[in-house]
Amino acid sequence: MDGEDRGVSSPTGATRRTDNARRRSTPSHLTPARQRPKVQQQQAEEASGAVEELFDVSAELANWIKVSAKDLKLRQTDRRWAAEVVNDFRENLLKFLRSSSDQPFFQSAEFLTTGSYFERVKIHNPDEFDMMLKLQAPSRLNMTELDGGLFYRLDFARPTRSPVQVFLLENQQLSSSKILTEMFRLIRKFLKTYKVPDDCCHWEVNRKRPNSPAVTLSLLRTEADSDELISVDVVPALEVHPSQGWPLAVRNGPDVDNWLGKKIRQEIRSLPIYFVPKRLKGRNLSEEAKESWRISFSHIEKKIITSHGNKKTCCESNSTKCCRKQCLMLLKSLIEGLKQRFPKELEDLCSYHGKTAFLHTLSHRYNDSMWARQQLPSCFLHLLGALEDHARRADLPHFFVPSCNLFSPAVFPKKSLAFLVRALEEQRKAGLPLLQPPAPMRIRSLSADLPTEMSAEKSPRLVSVYSLKKMVLGFAVAGTLVCVLFSM
Repeated sequence: MDGEDRGVSSPTGATRRTDNARRRSTPSHLTPARQRPKVQQQQAEEASGAVEELFDVSAELANWIKVSAKDLKLRQTDRRWAAEVVNDFRENLLKFLRSSSDQPFFQSAEFLTTGSYFERVKIHNPDEFDMMLKLQAPSRLNMTELDGGLFYRLDFARPTRSPVQVFLLENQQLSSSKILTEMFRLIRKFLKTYKVPDDCCHWEVNRKRPNSPAVTLSLLRTEADSDELISVDVVPALEVHPSQGWPLAVRNGPDVDNWLGKKIRQEIRSLPIYFVPKRLKGRNLSEEAKESWRISFSHIEKKIITSHGNKKTCCESNSTKCCRKQCLMLLKSLIEGLKQRFPKELEDLCSYHGKTAFLHTLSHRYNDSMWARQQLPSCFLHLLGALEDHARRADLPHFFVPSCNLFSPAVFPKKSLAFLVRALEEQRKAGLPLLQPPAPMRIRSLSADLPTEMSAEKSPRLVSVYSLKKMVLGFAVAGTLVCVLFSM
């Protein structure tokens, strides 16, 4: 799954700051929802607020940020091929489940498309897809909190004769491990007869990851030792009917009144909630904790990020484009780069930490004028500063479950968090080296191997090809270089 399921676990024992501290951290320019100033005054405040938020960004750094943002977009040809392969897998798996007689509970399943690809914030390559397989709870559920709002024990309020009863434990608790194990079995059975549209590829089920709610599959080429082309997470998700309401810890819904409006907040609260089979992380767990379920808001996150504007016309035309999604993509790229550079020190960091900081930032900087497309460099640095501030204070409340701190020492060790603060500060002060393009090849290094009449005119062009395609050229094959130059 997108960062939330790949790395974030239960913030058991998390400590929260007082309400006064939260009030002090709230930007002073926010206007209470009930106050409705005059339109001209509001527009003036929006404009002044946008100016106050701007960072002093050098022209060189601003250019790097803009170029990086463009490079992160998925190519249409890559998206088309990946979408064709994944959609065929999804449609045929659904047909298999609905026609399967050995597990009736899965016959009414439906897919929900969630995650960064469907939120249109996927970066680099369309190589990861998340699918939530919606399973309808047949009757009312008892939802018992286990950690403060993220993890729950699920029981049926009254005895049921539906096919779900085979997944009940002796104490009538709904077993998350049994449902996930059955999901693995059904997908393996499906793959025995399924063929990928591209004959050169096939799907393989990965080994189950600890504390993961997903059945992860890899698309590989038929030849041996093939690299993974696409990864798909299929997550069984138990749907709770909206009439039952949300659990008490999340019943108020997310804080989006100033940003998206009270009407959208009410619409969000009227949506169903889902539970995925993810157990609490830790040792010496109780029997009920070993069969826990985690509440999921992936479908709501998709709705929020898709309809992200303070005004309903945001990003509906070229004249009203904002840079919110670009900022999130840049932050995801930076986090990915940090994890690749420091895999051991930042093992607990994942993209969901960045996404959570992003959602909090949007709820505070809610005016569309603050996210104008031309202000991308300044807006990204503001978002980066927000994540650094959350890390420095060791306080990153879950956007939907504020009582859960994703930077609590229980889930994000203090040593790792201190390292993250230093890494973010280093990136900010050094001009974001992880987002900078690769250093161009020096022309002098090539000139010795190039004909004299070609070196002055053609070398810059060769350097351009190198920087764009990120190819490593061998200095020893001078003849090959000459052939390449003549073919341009």
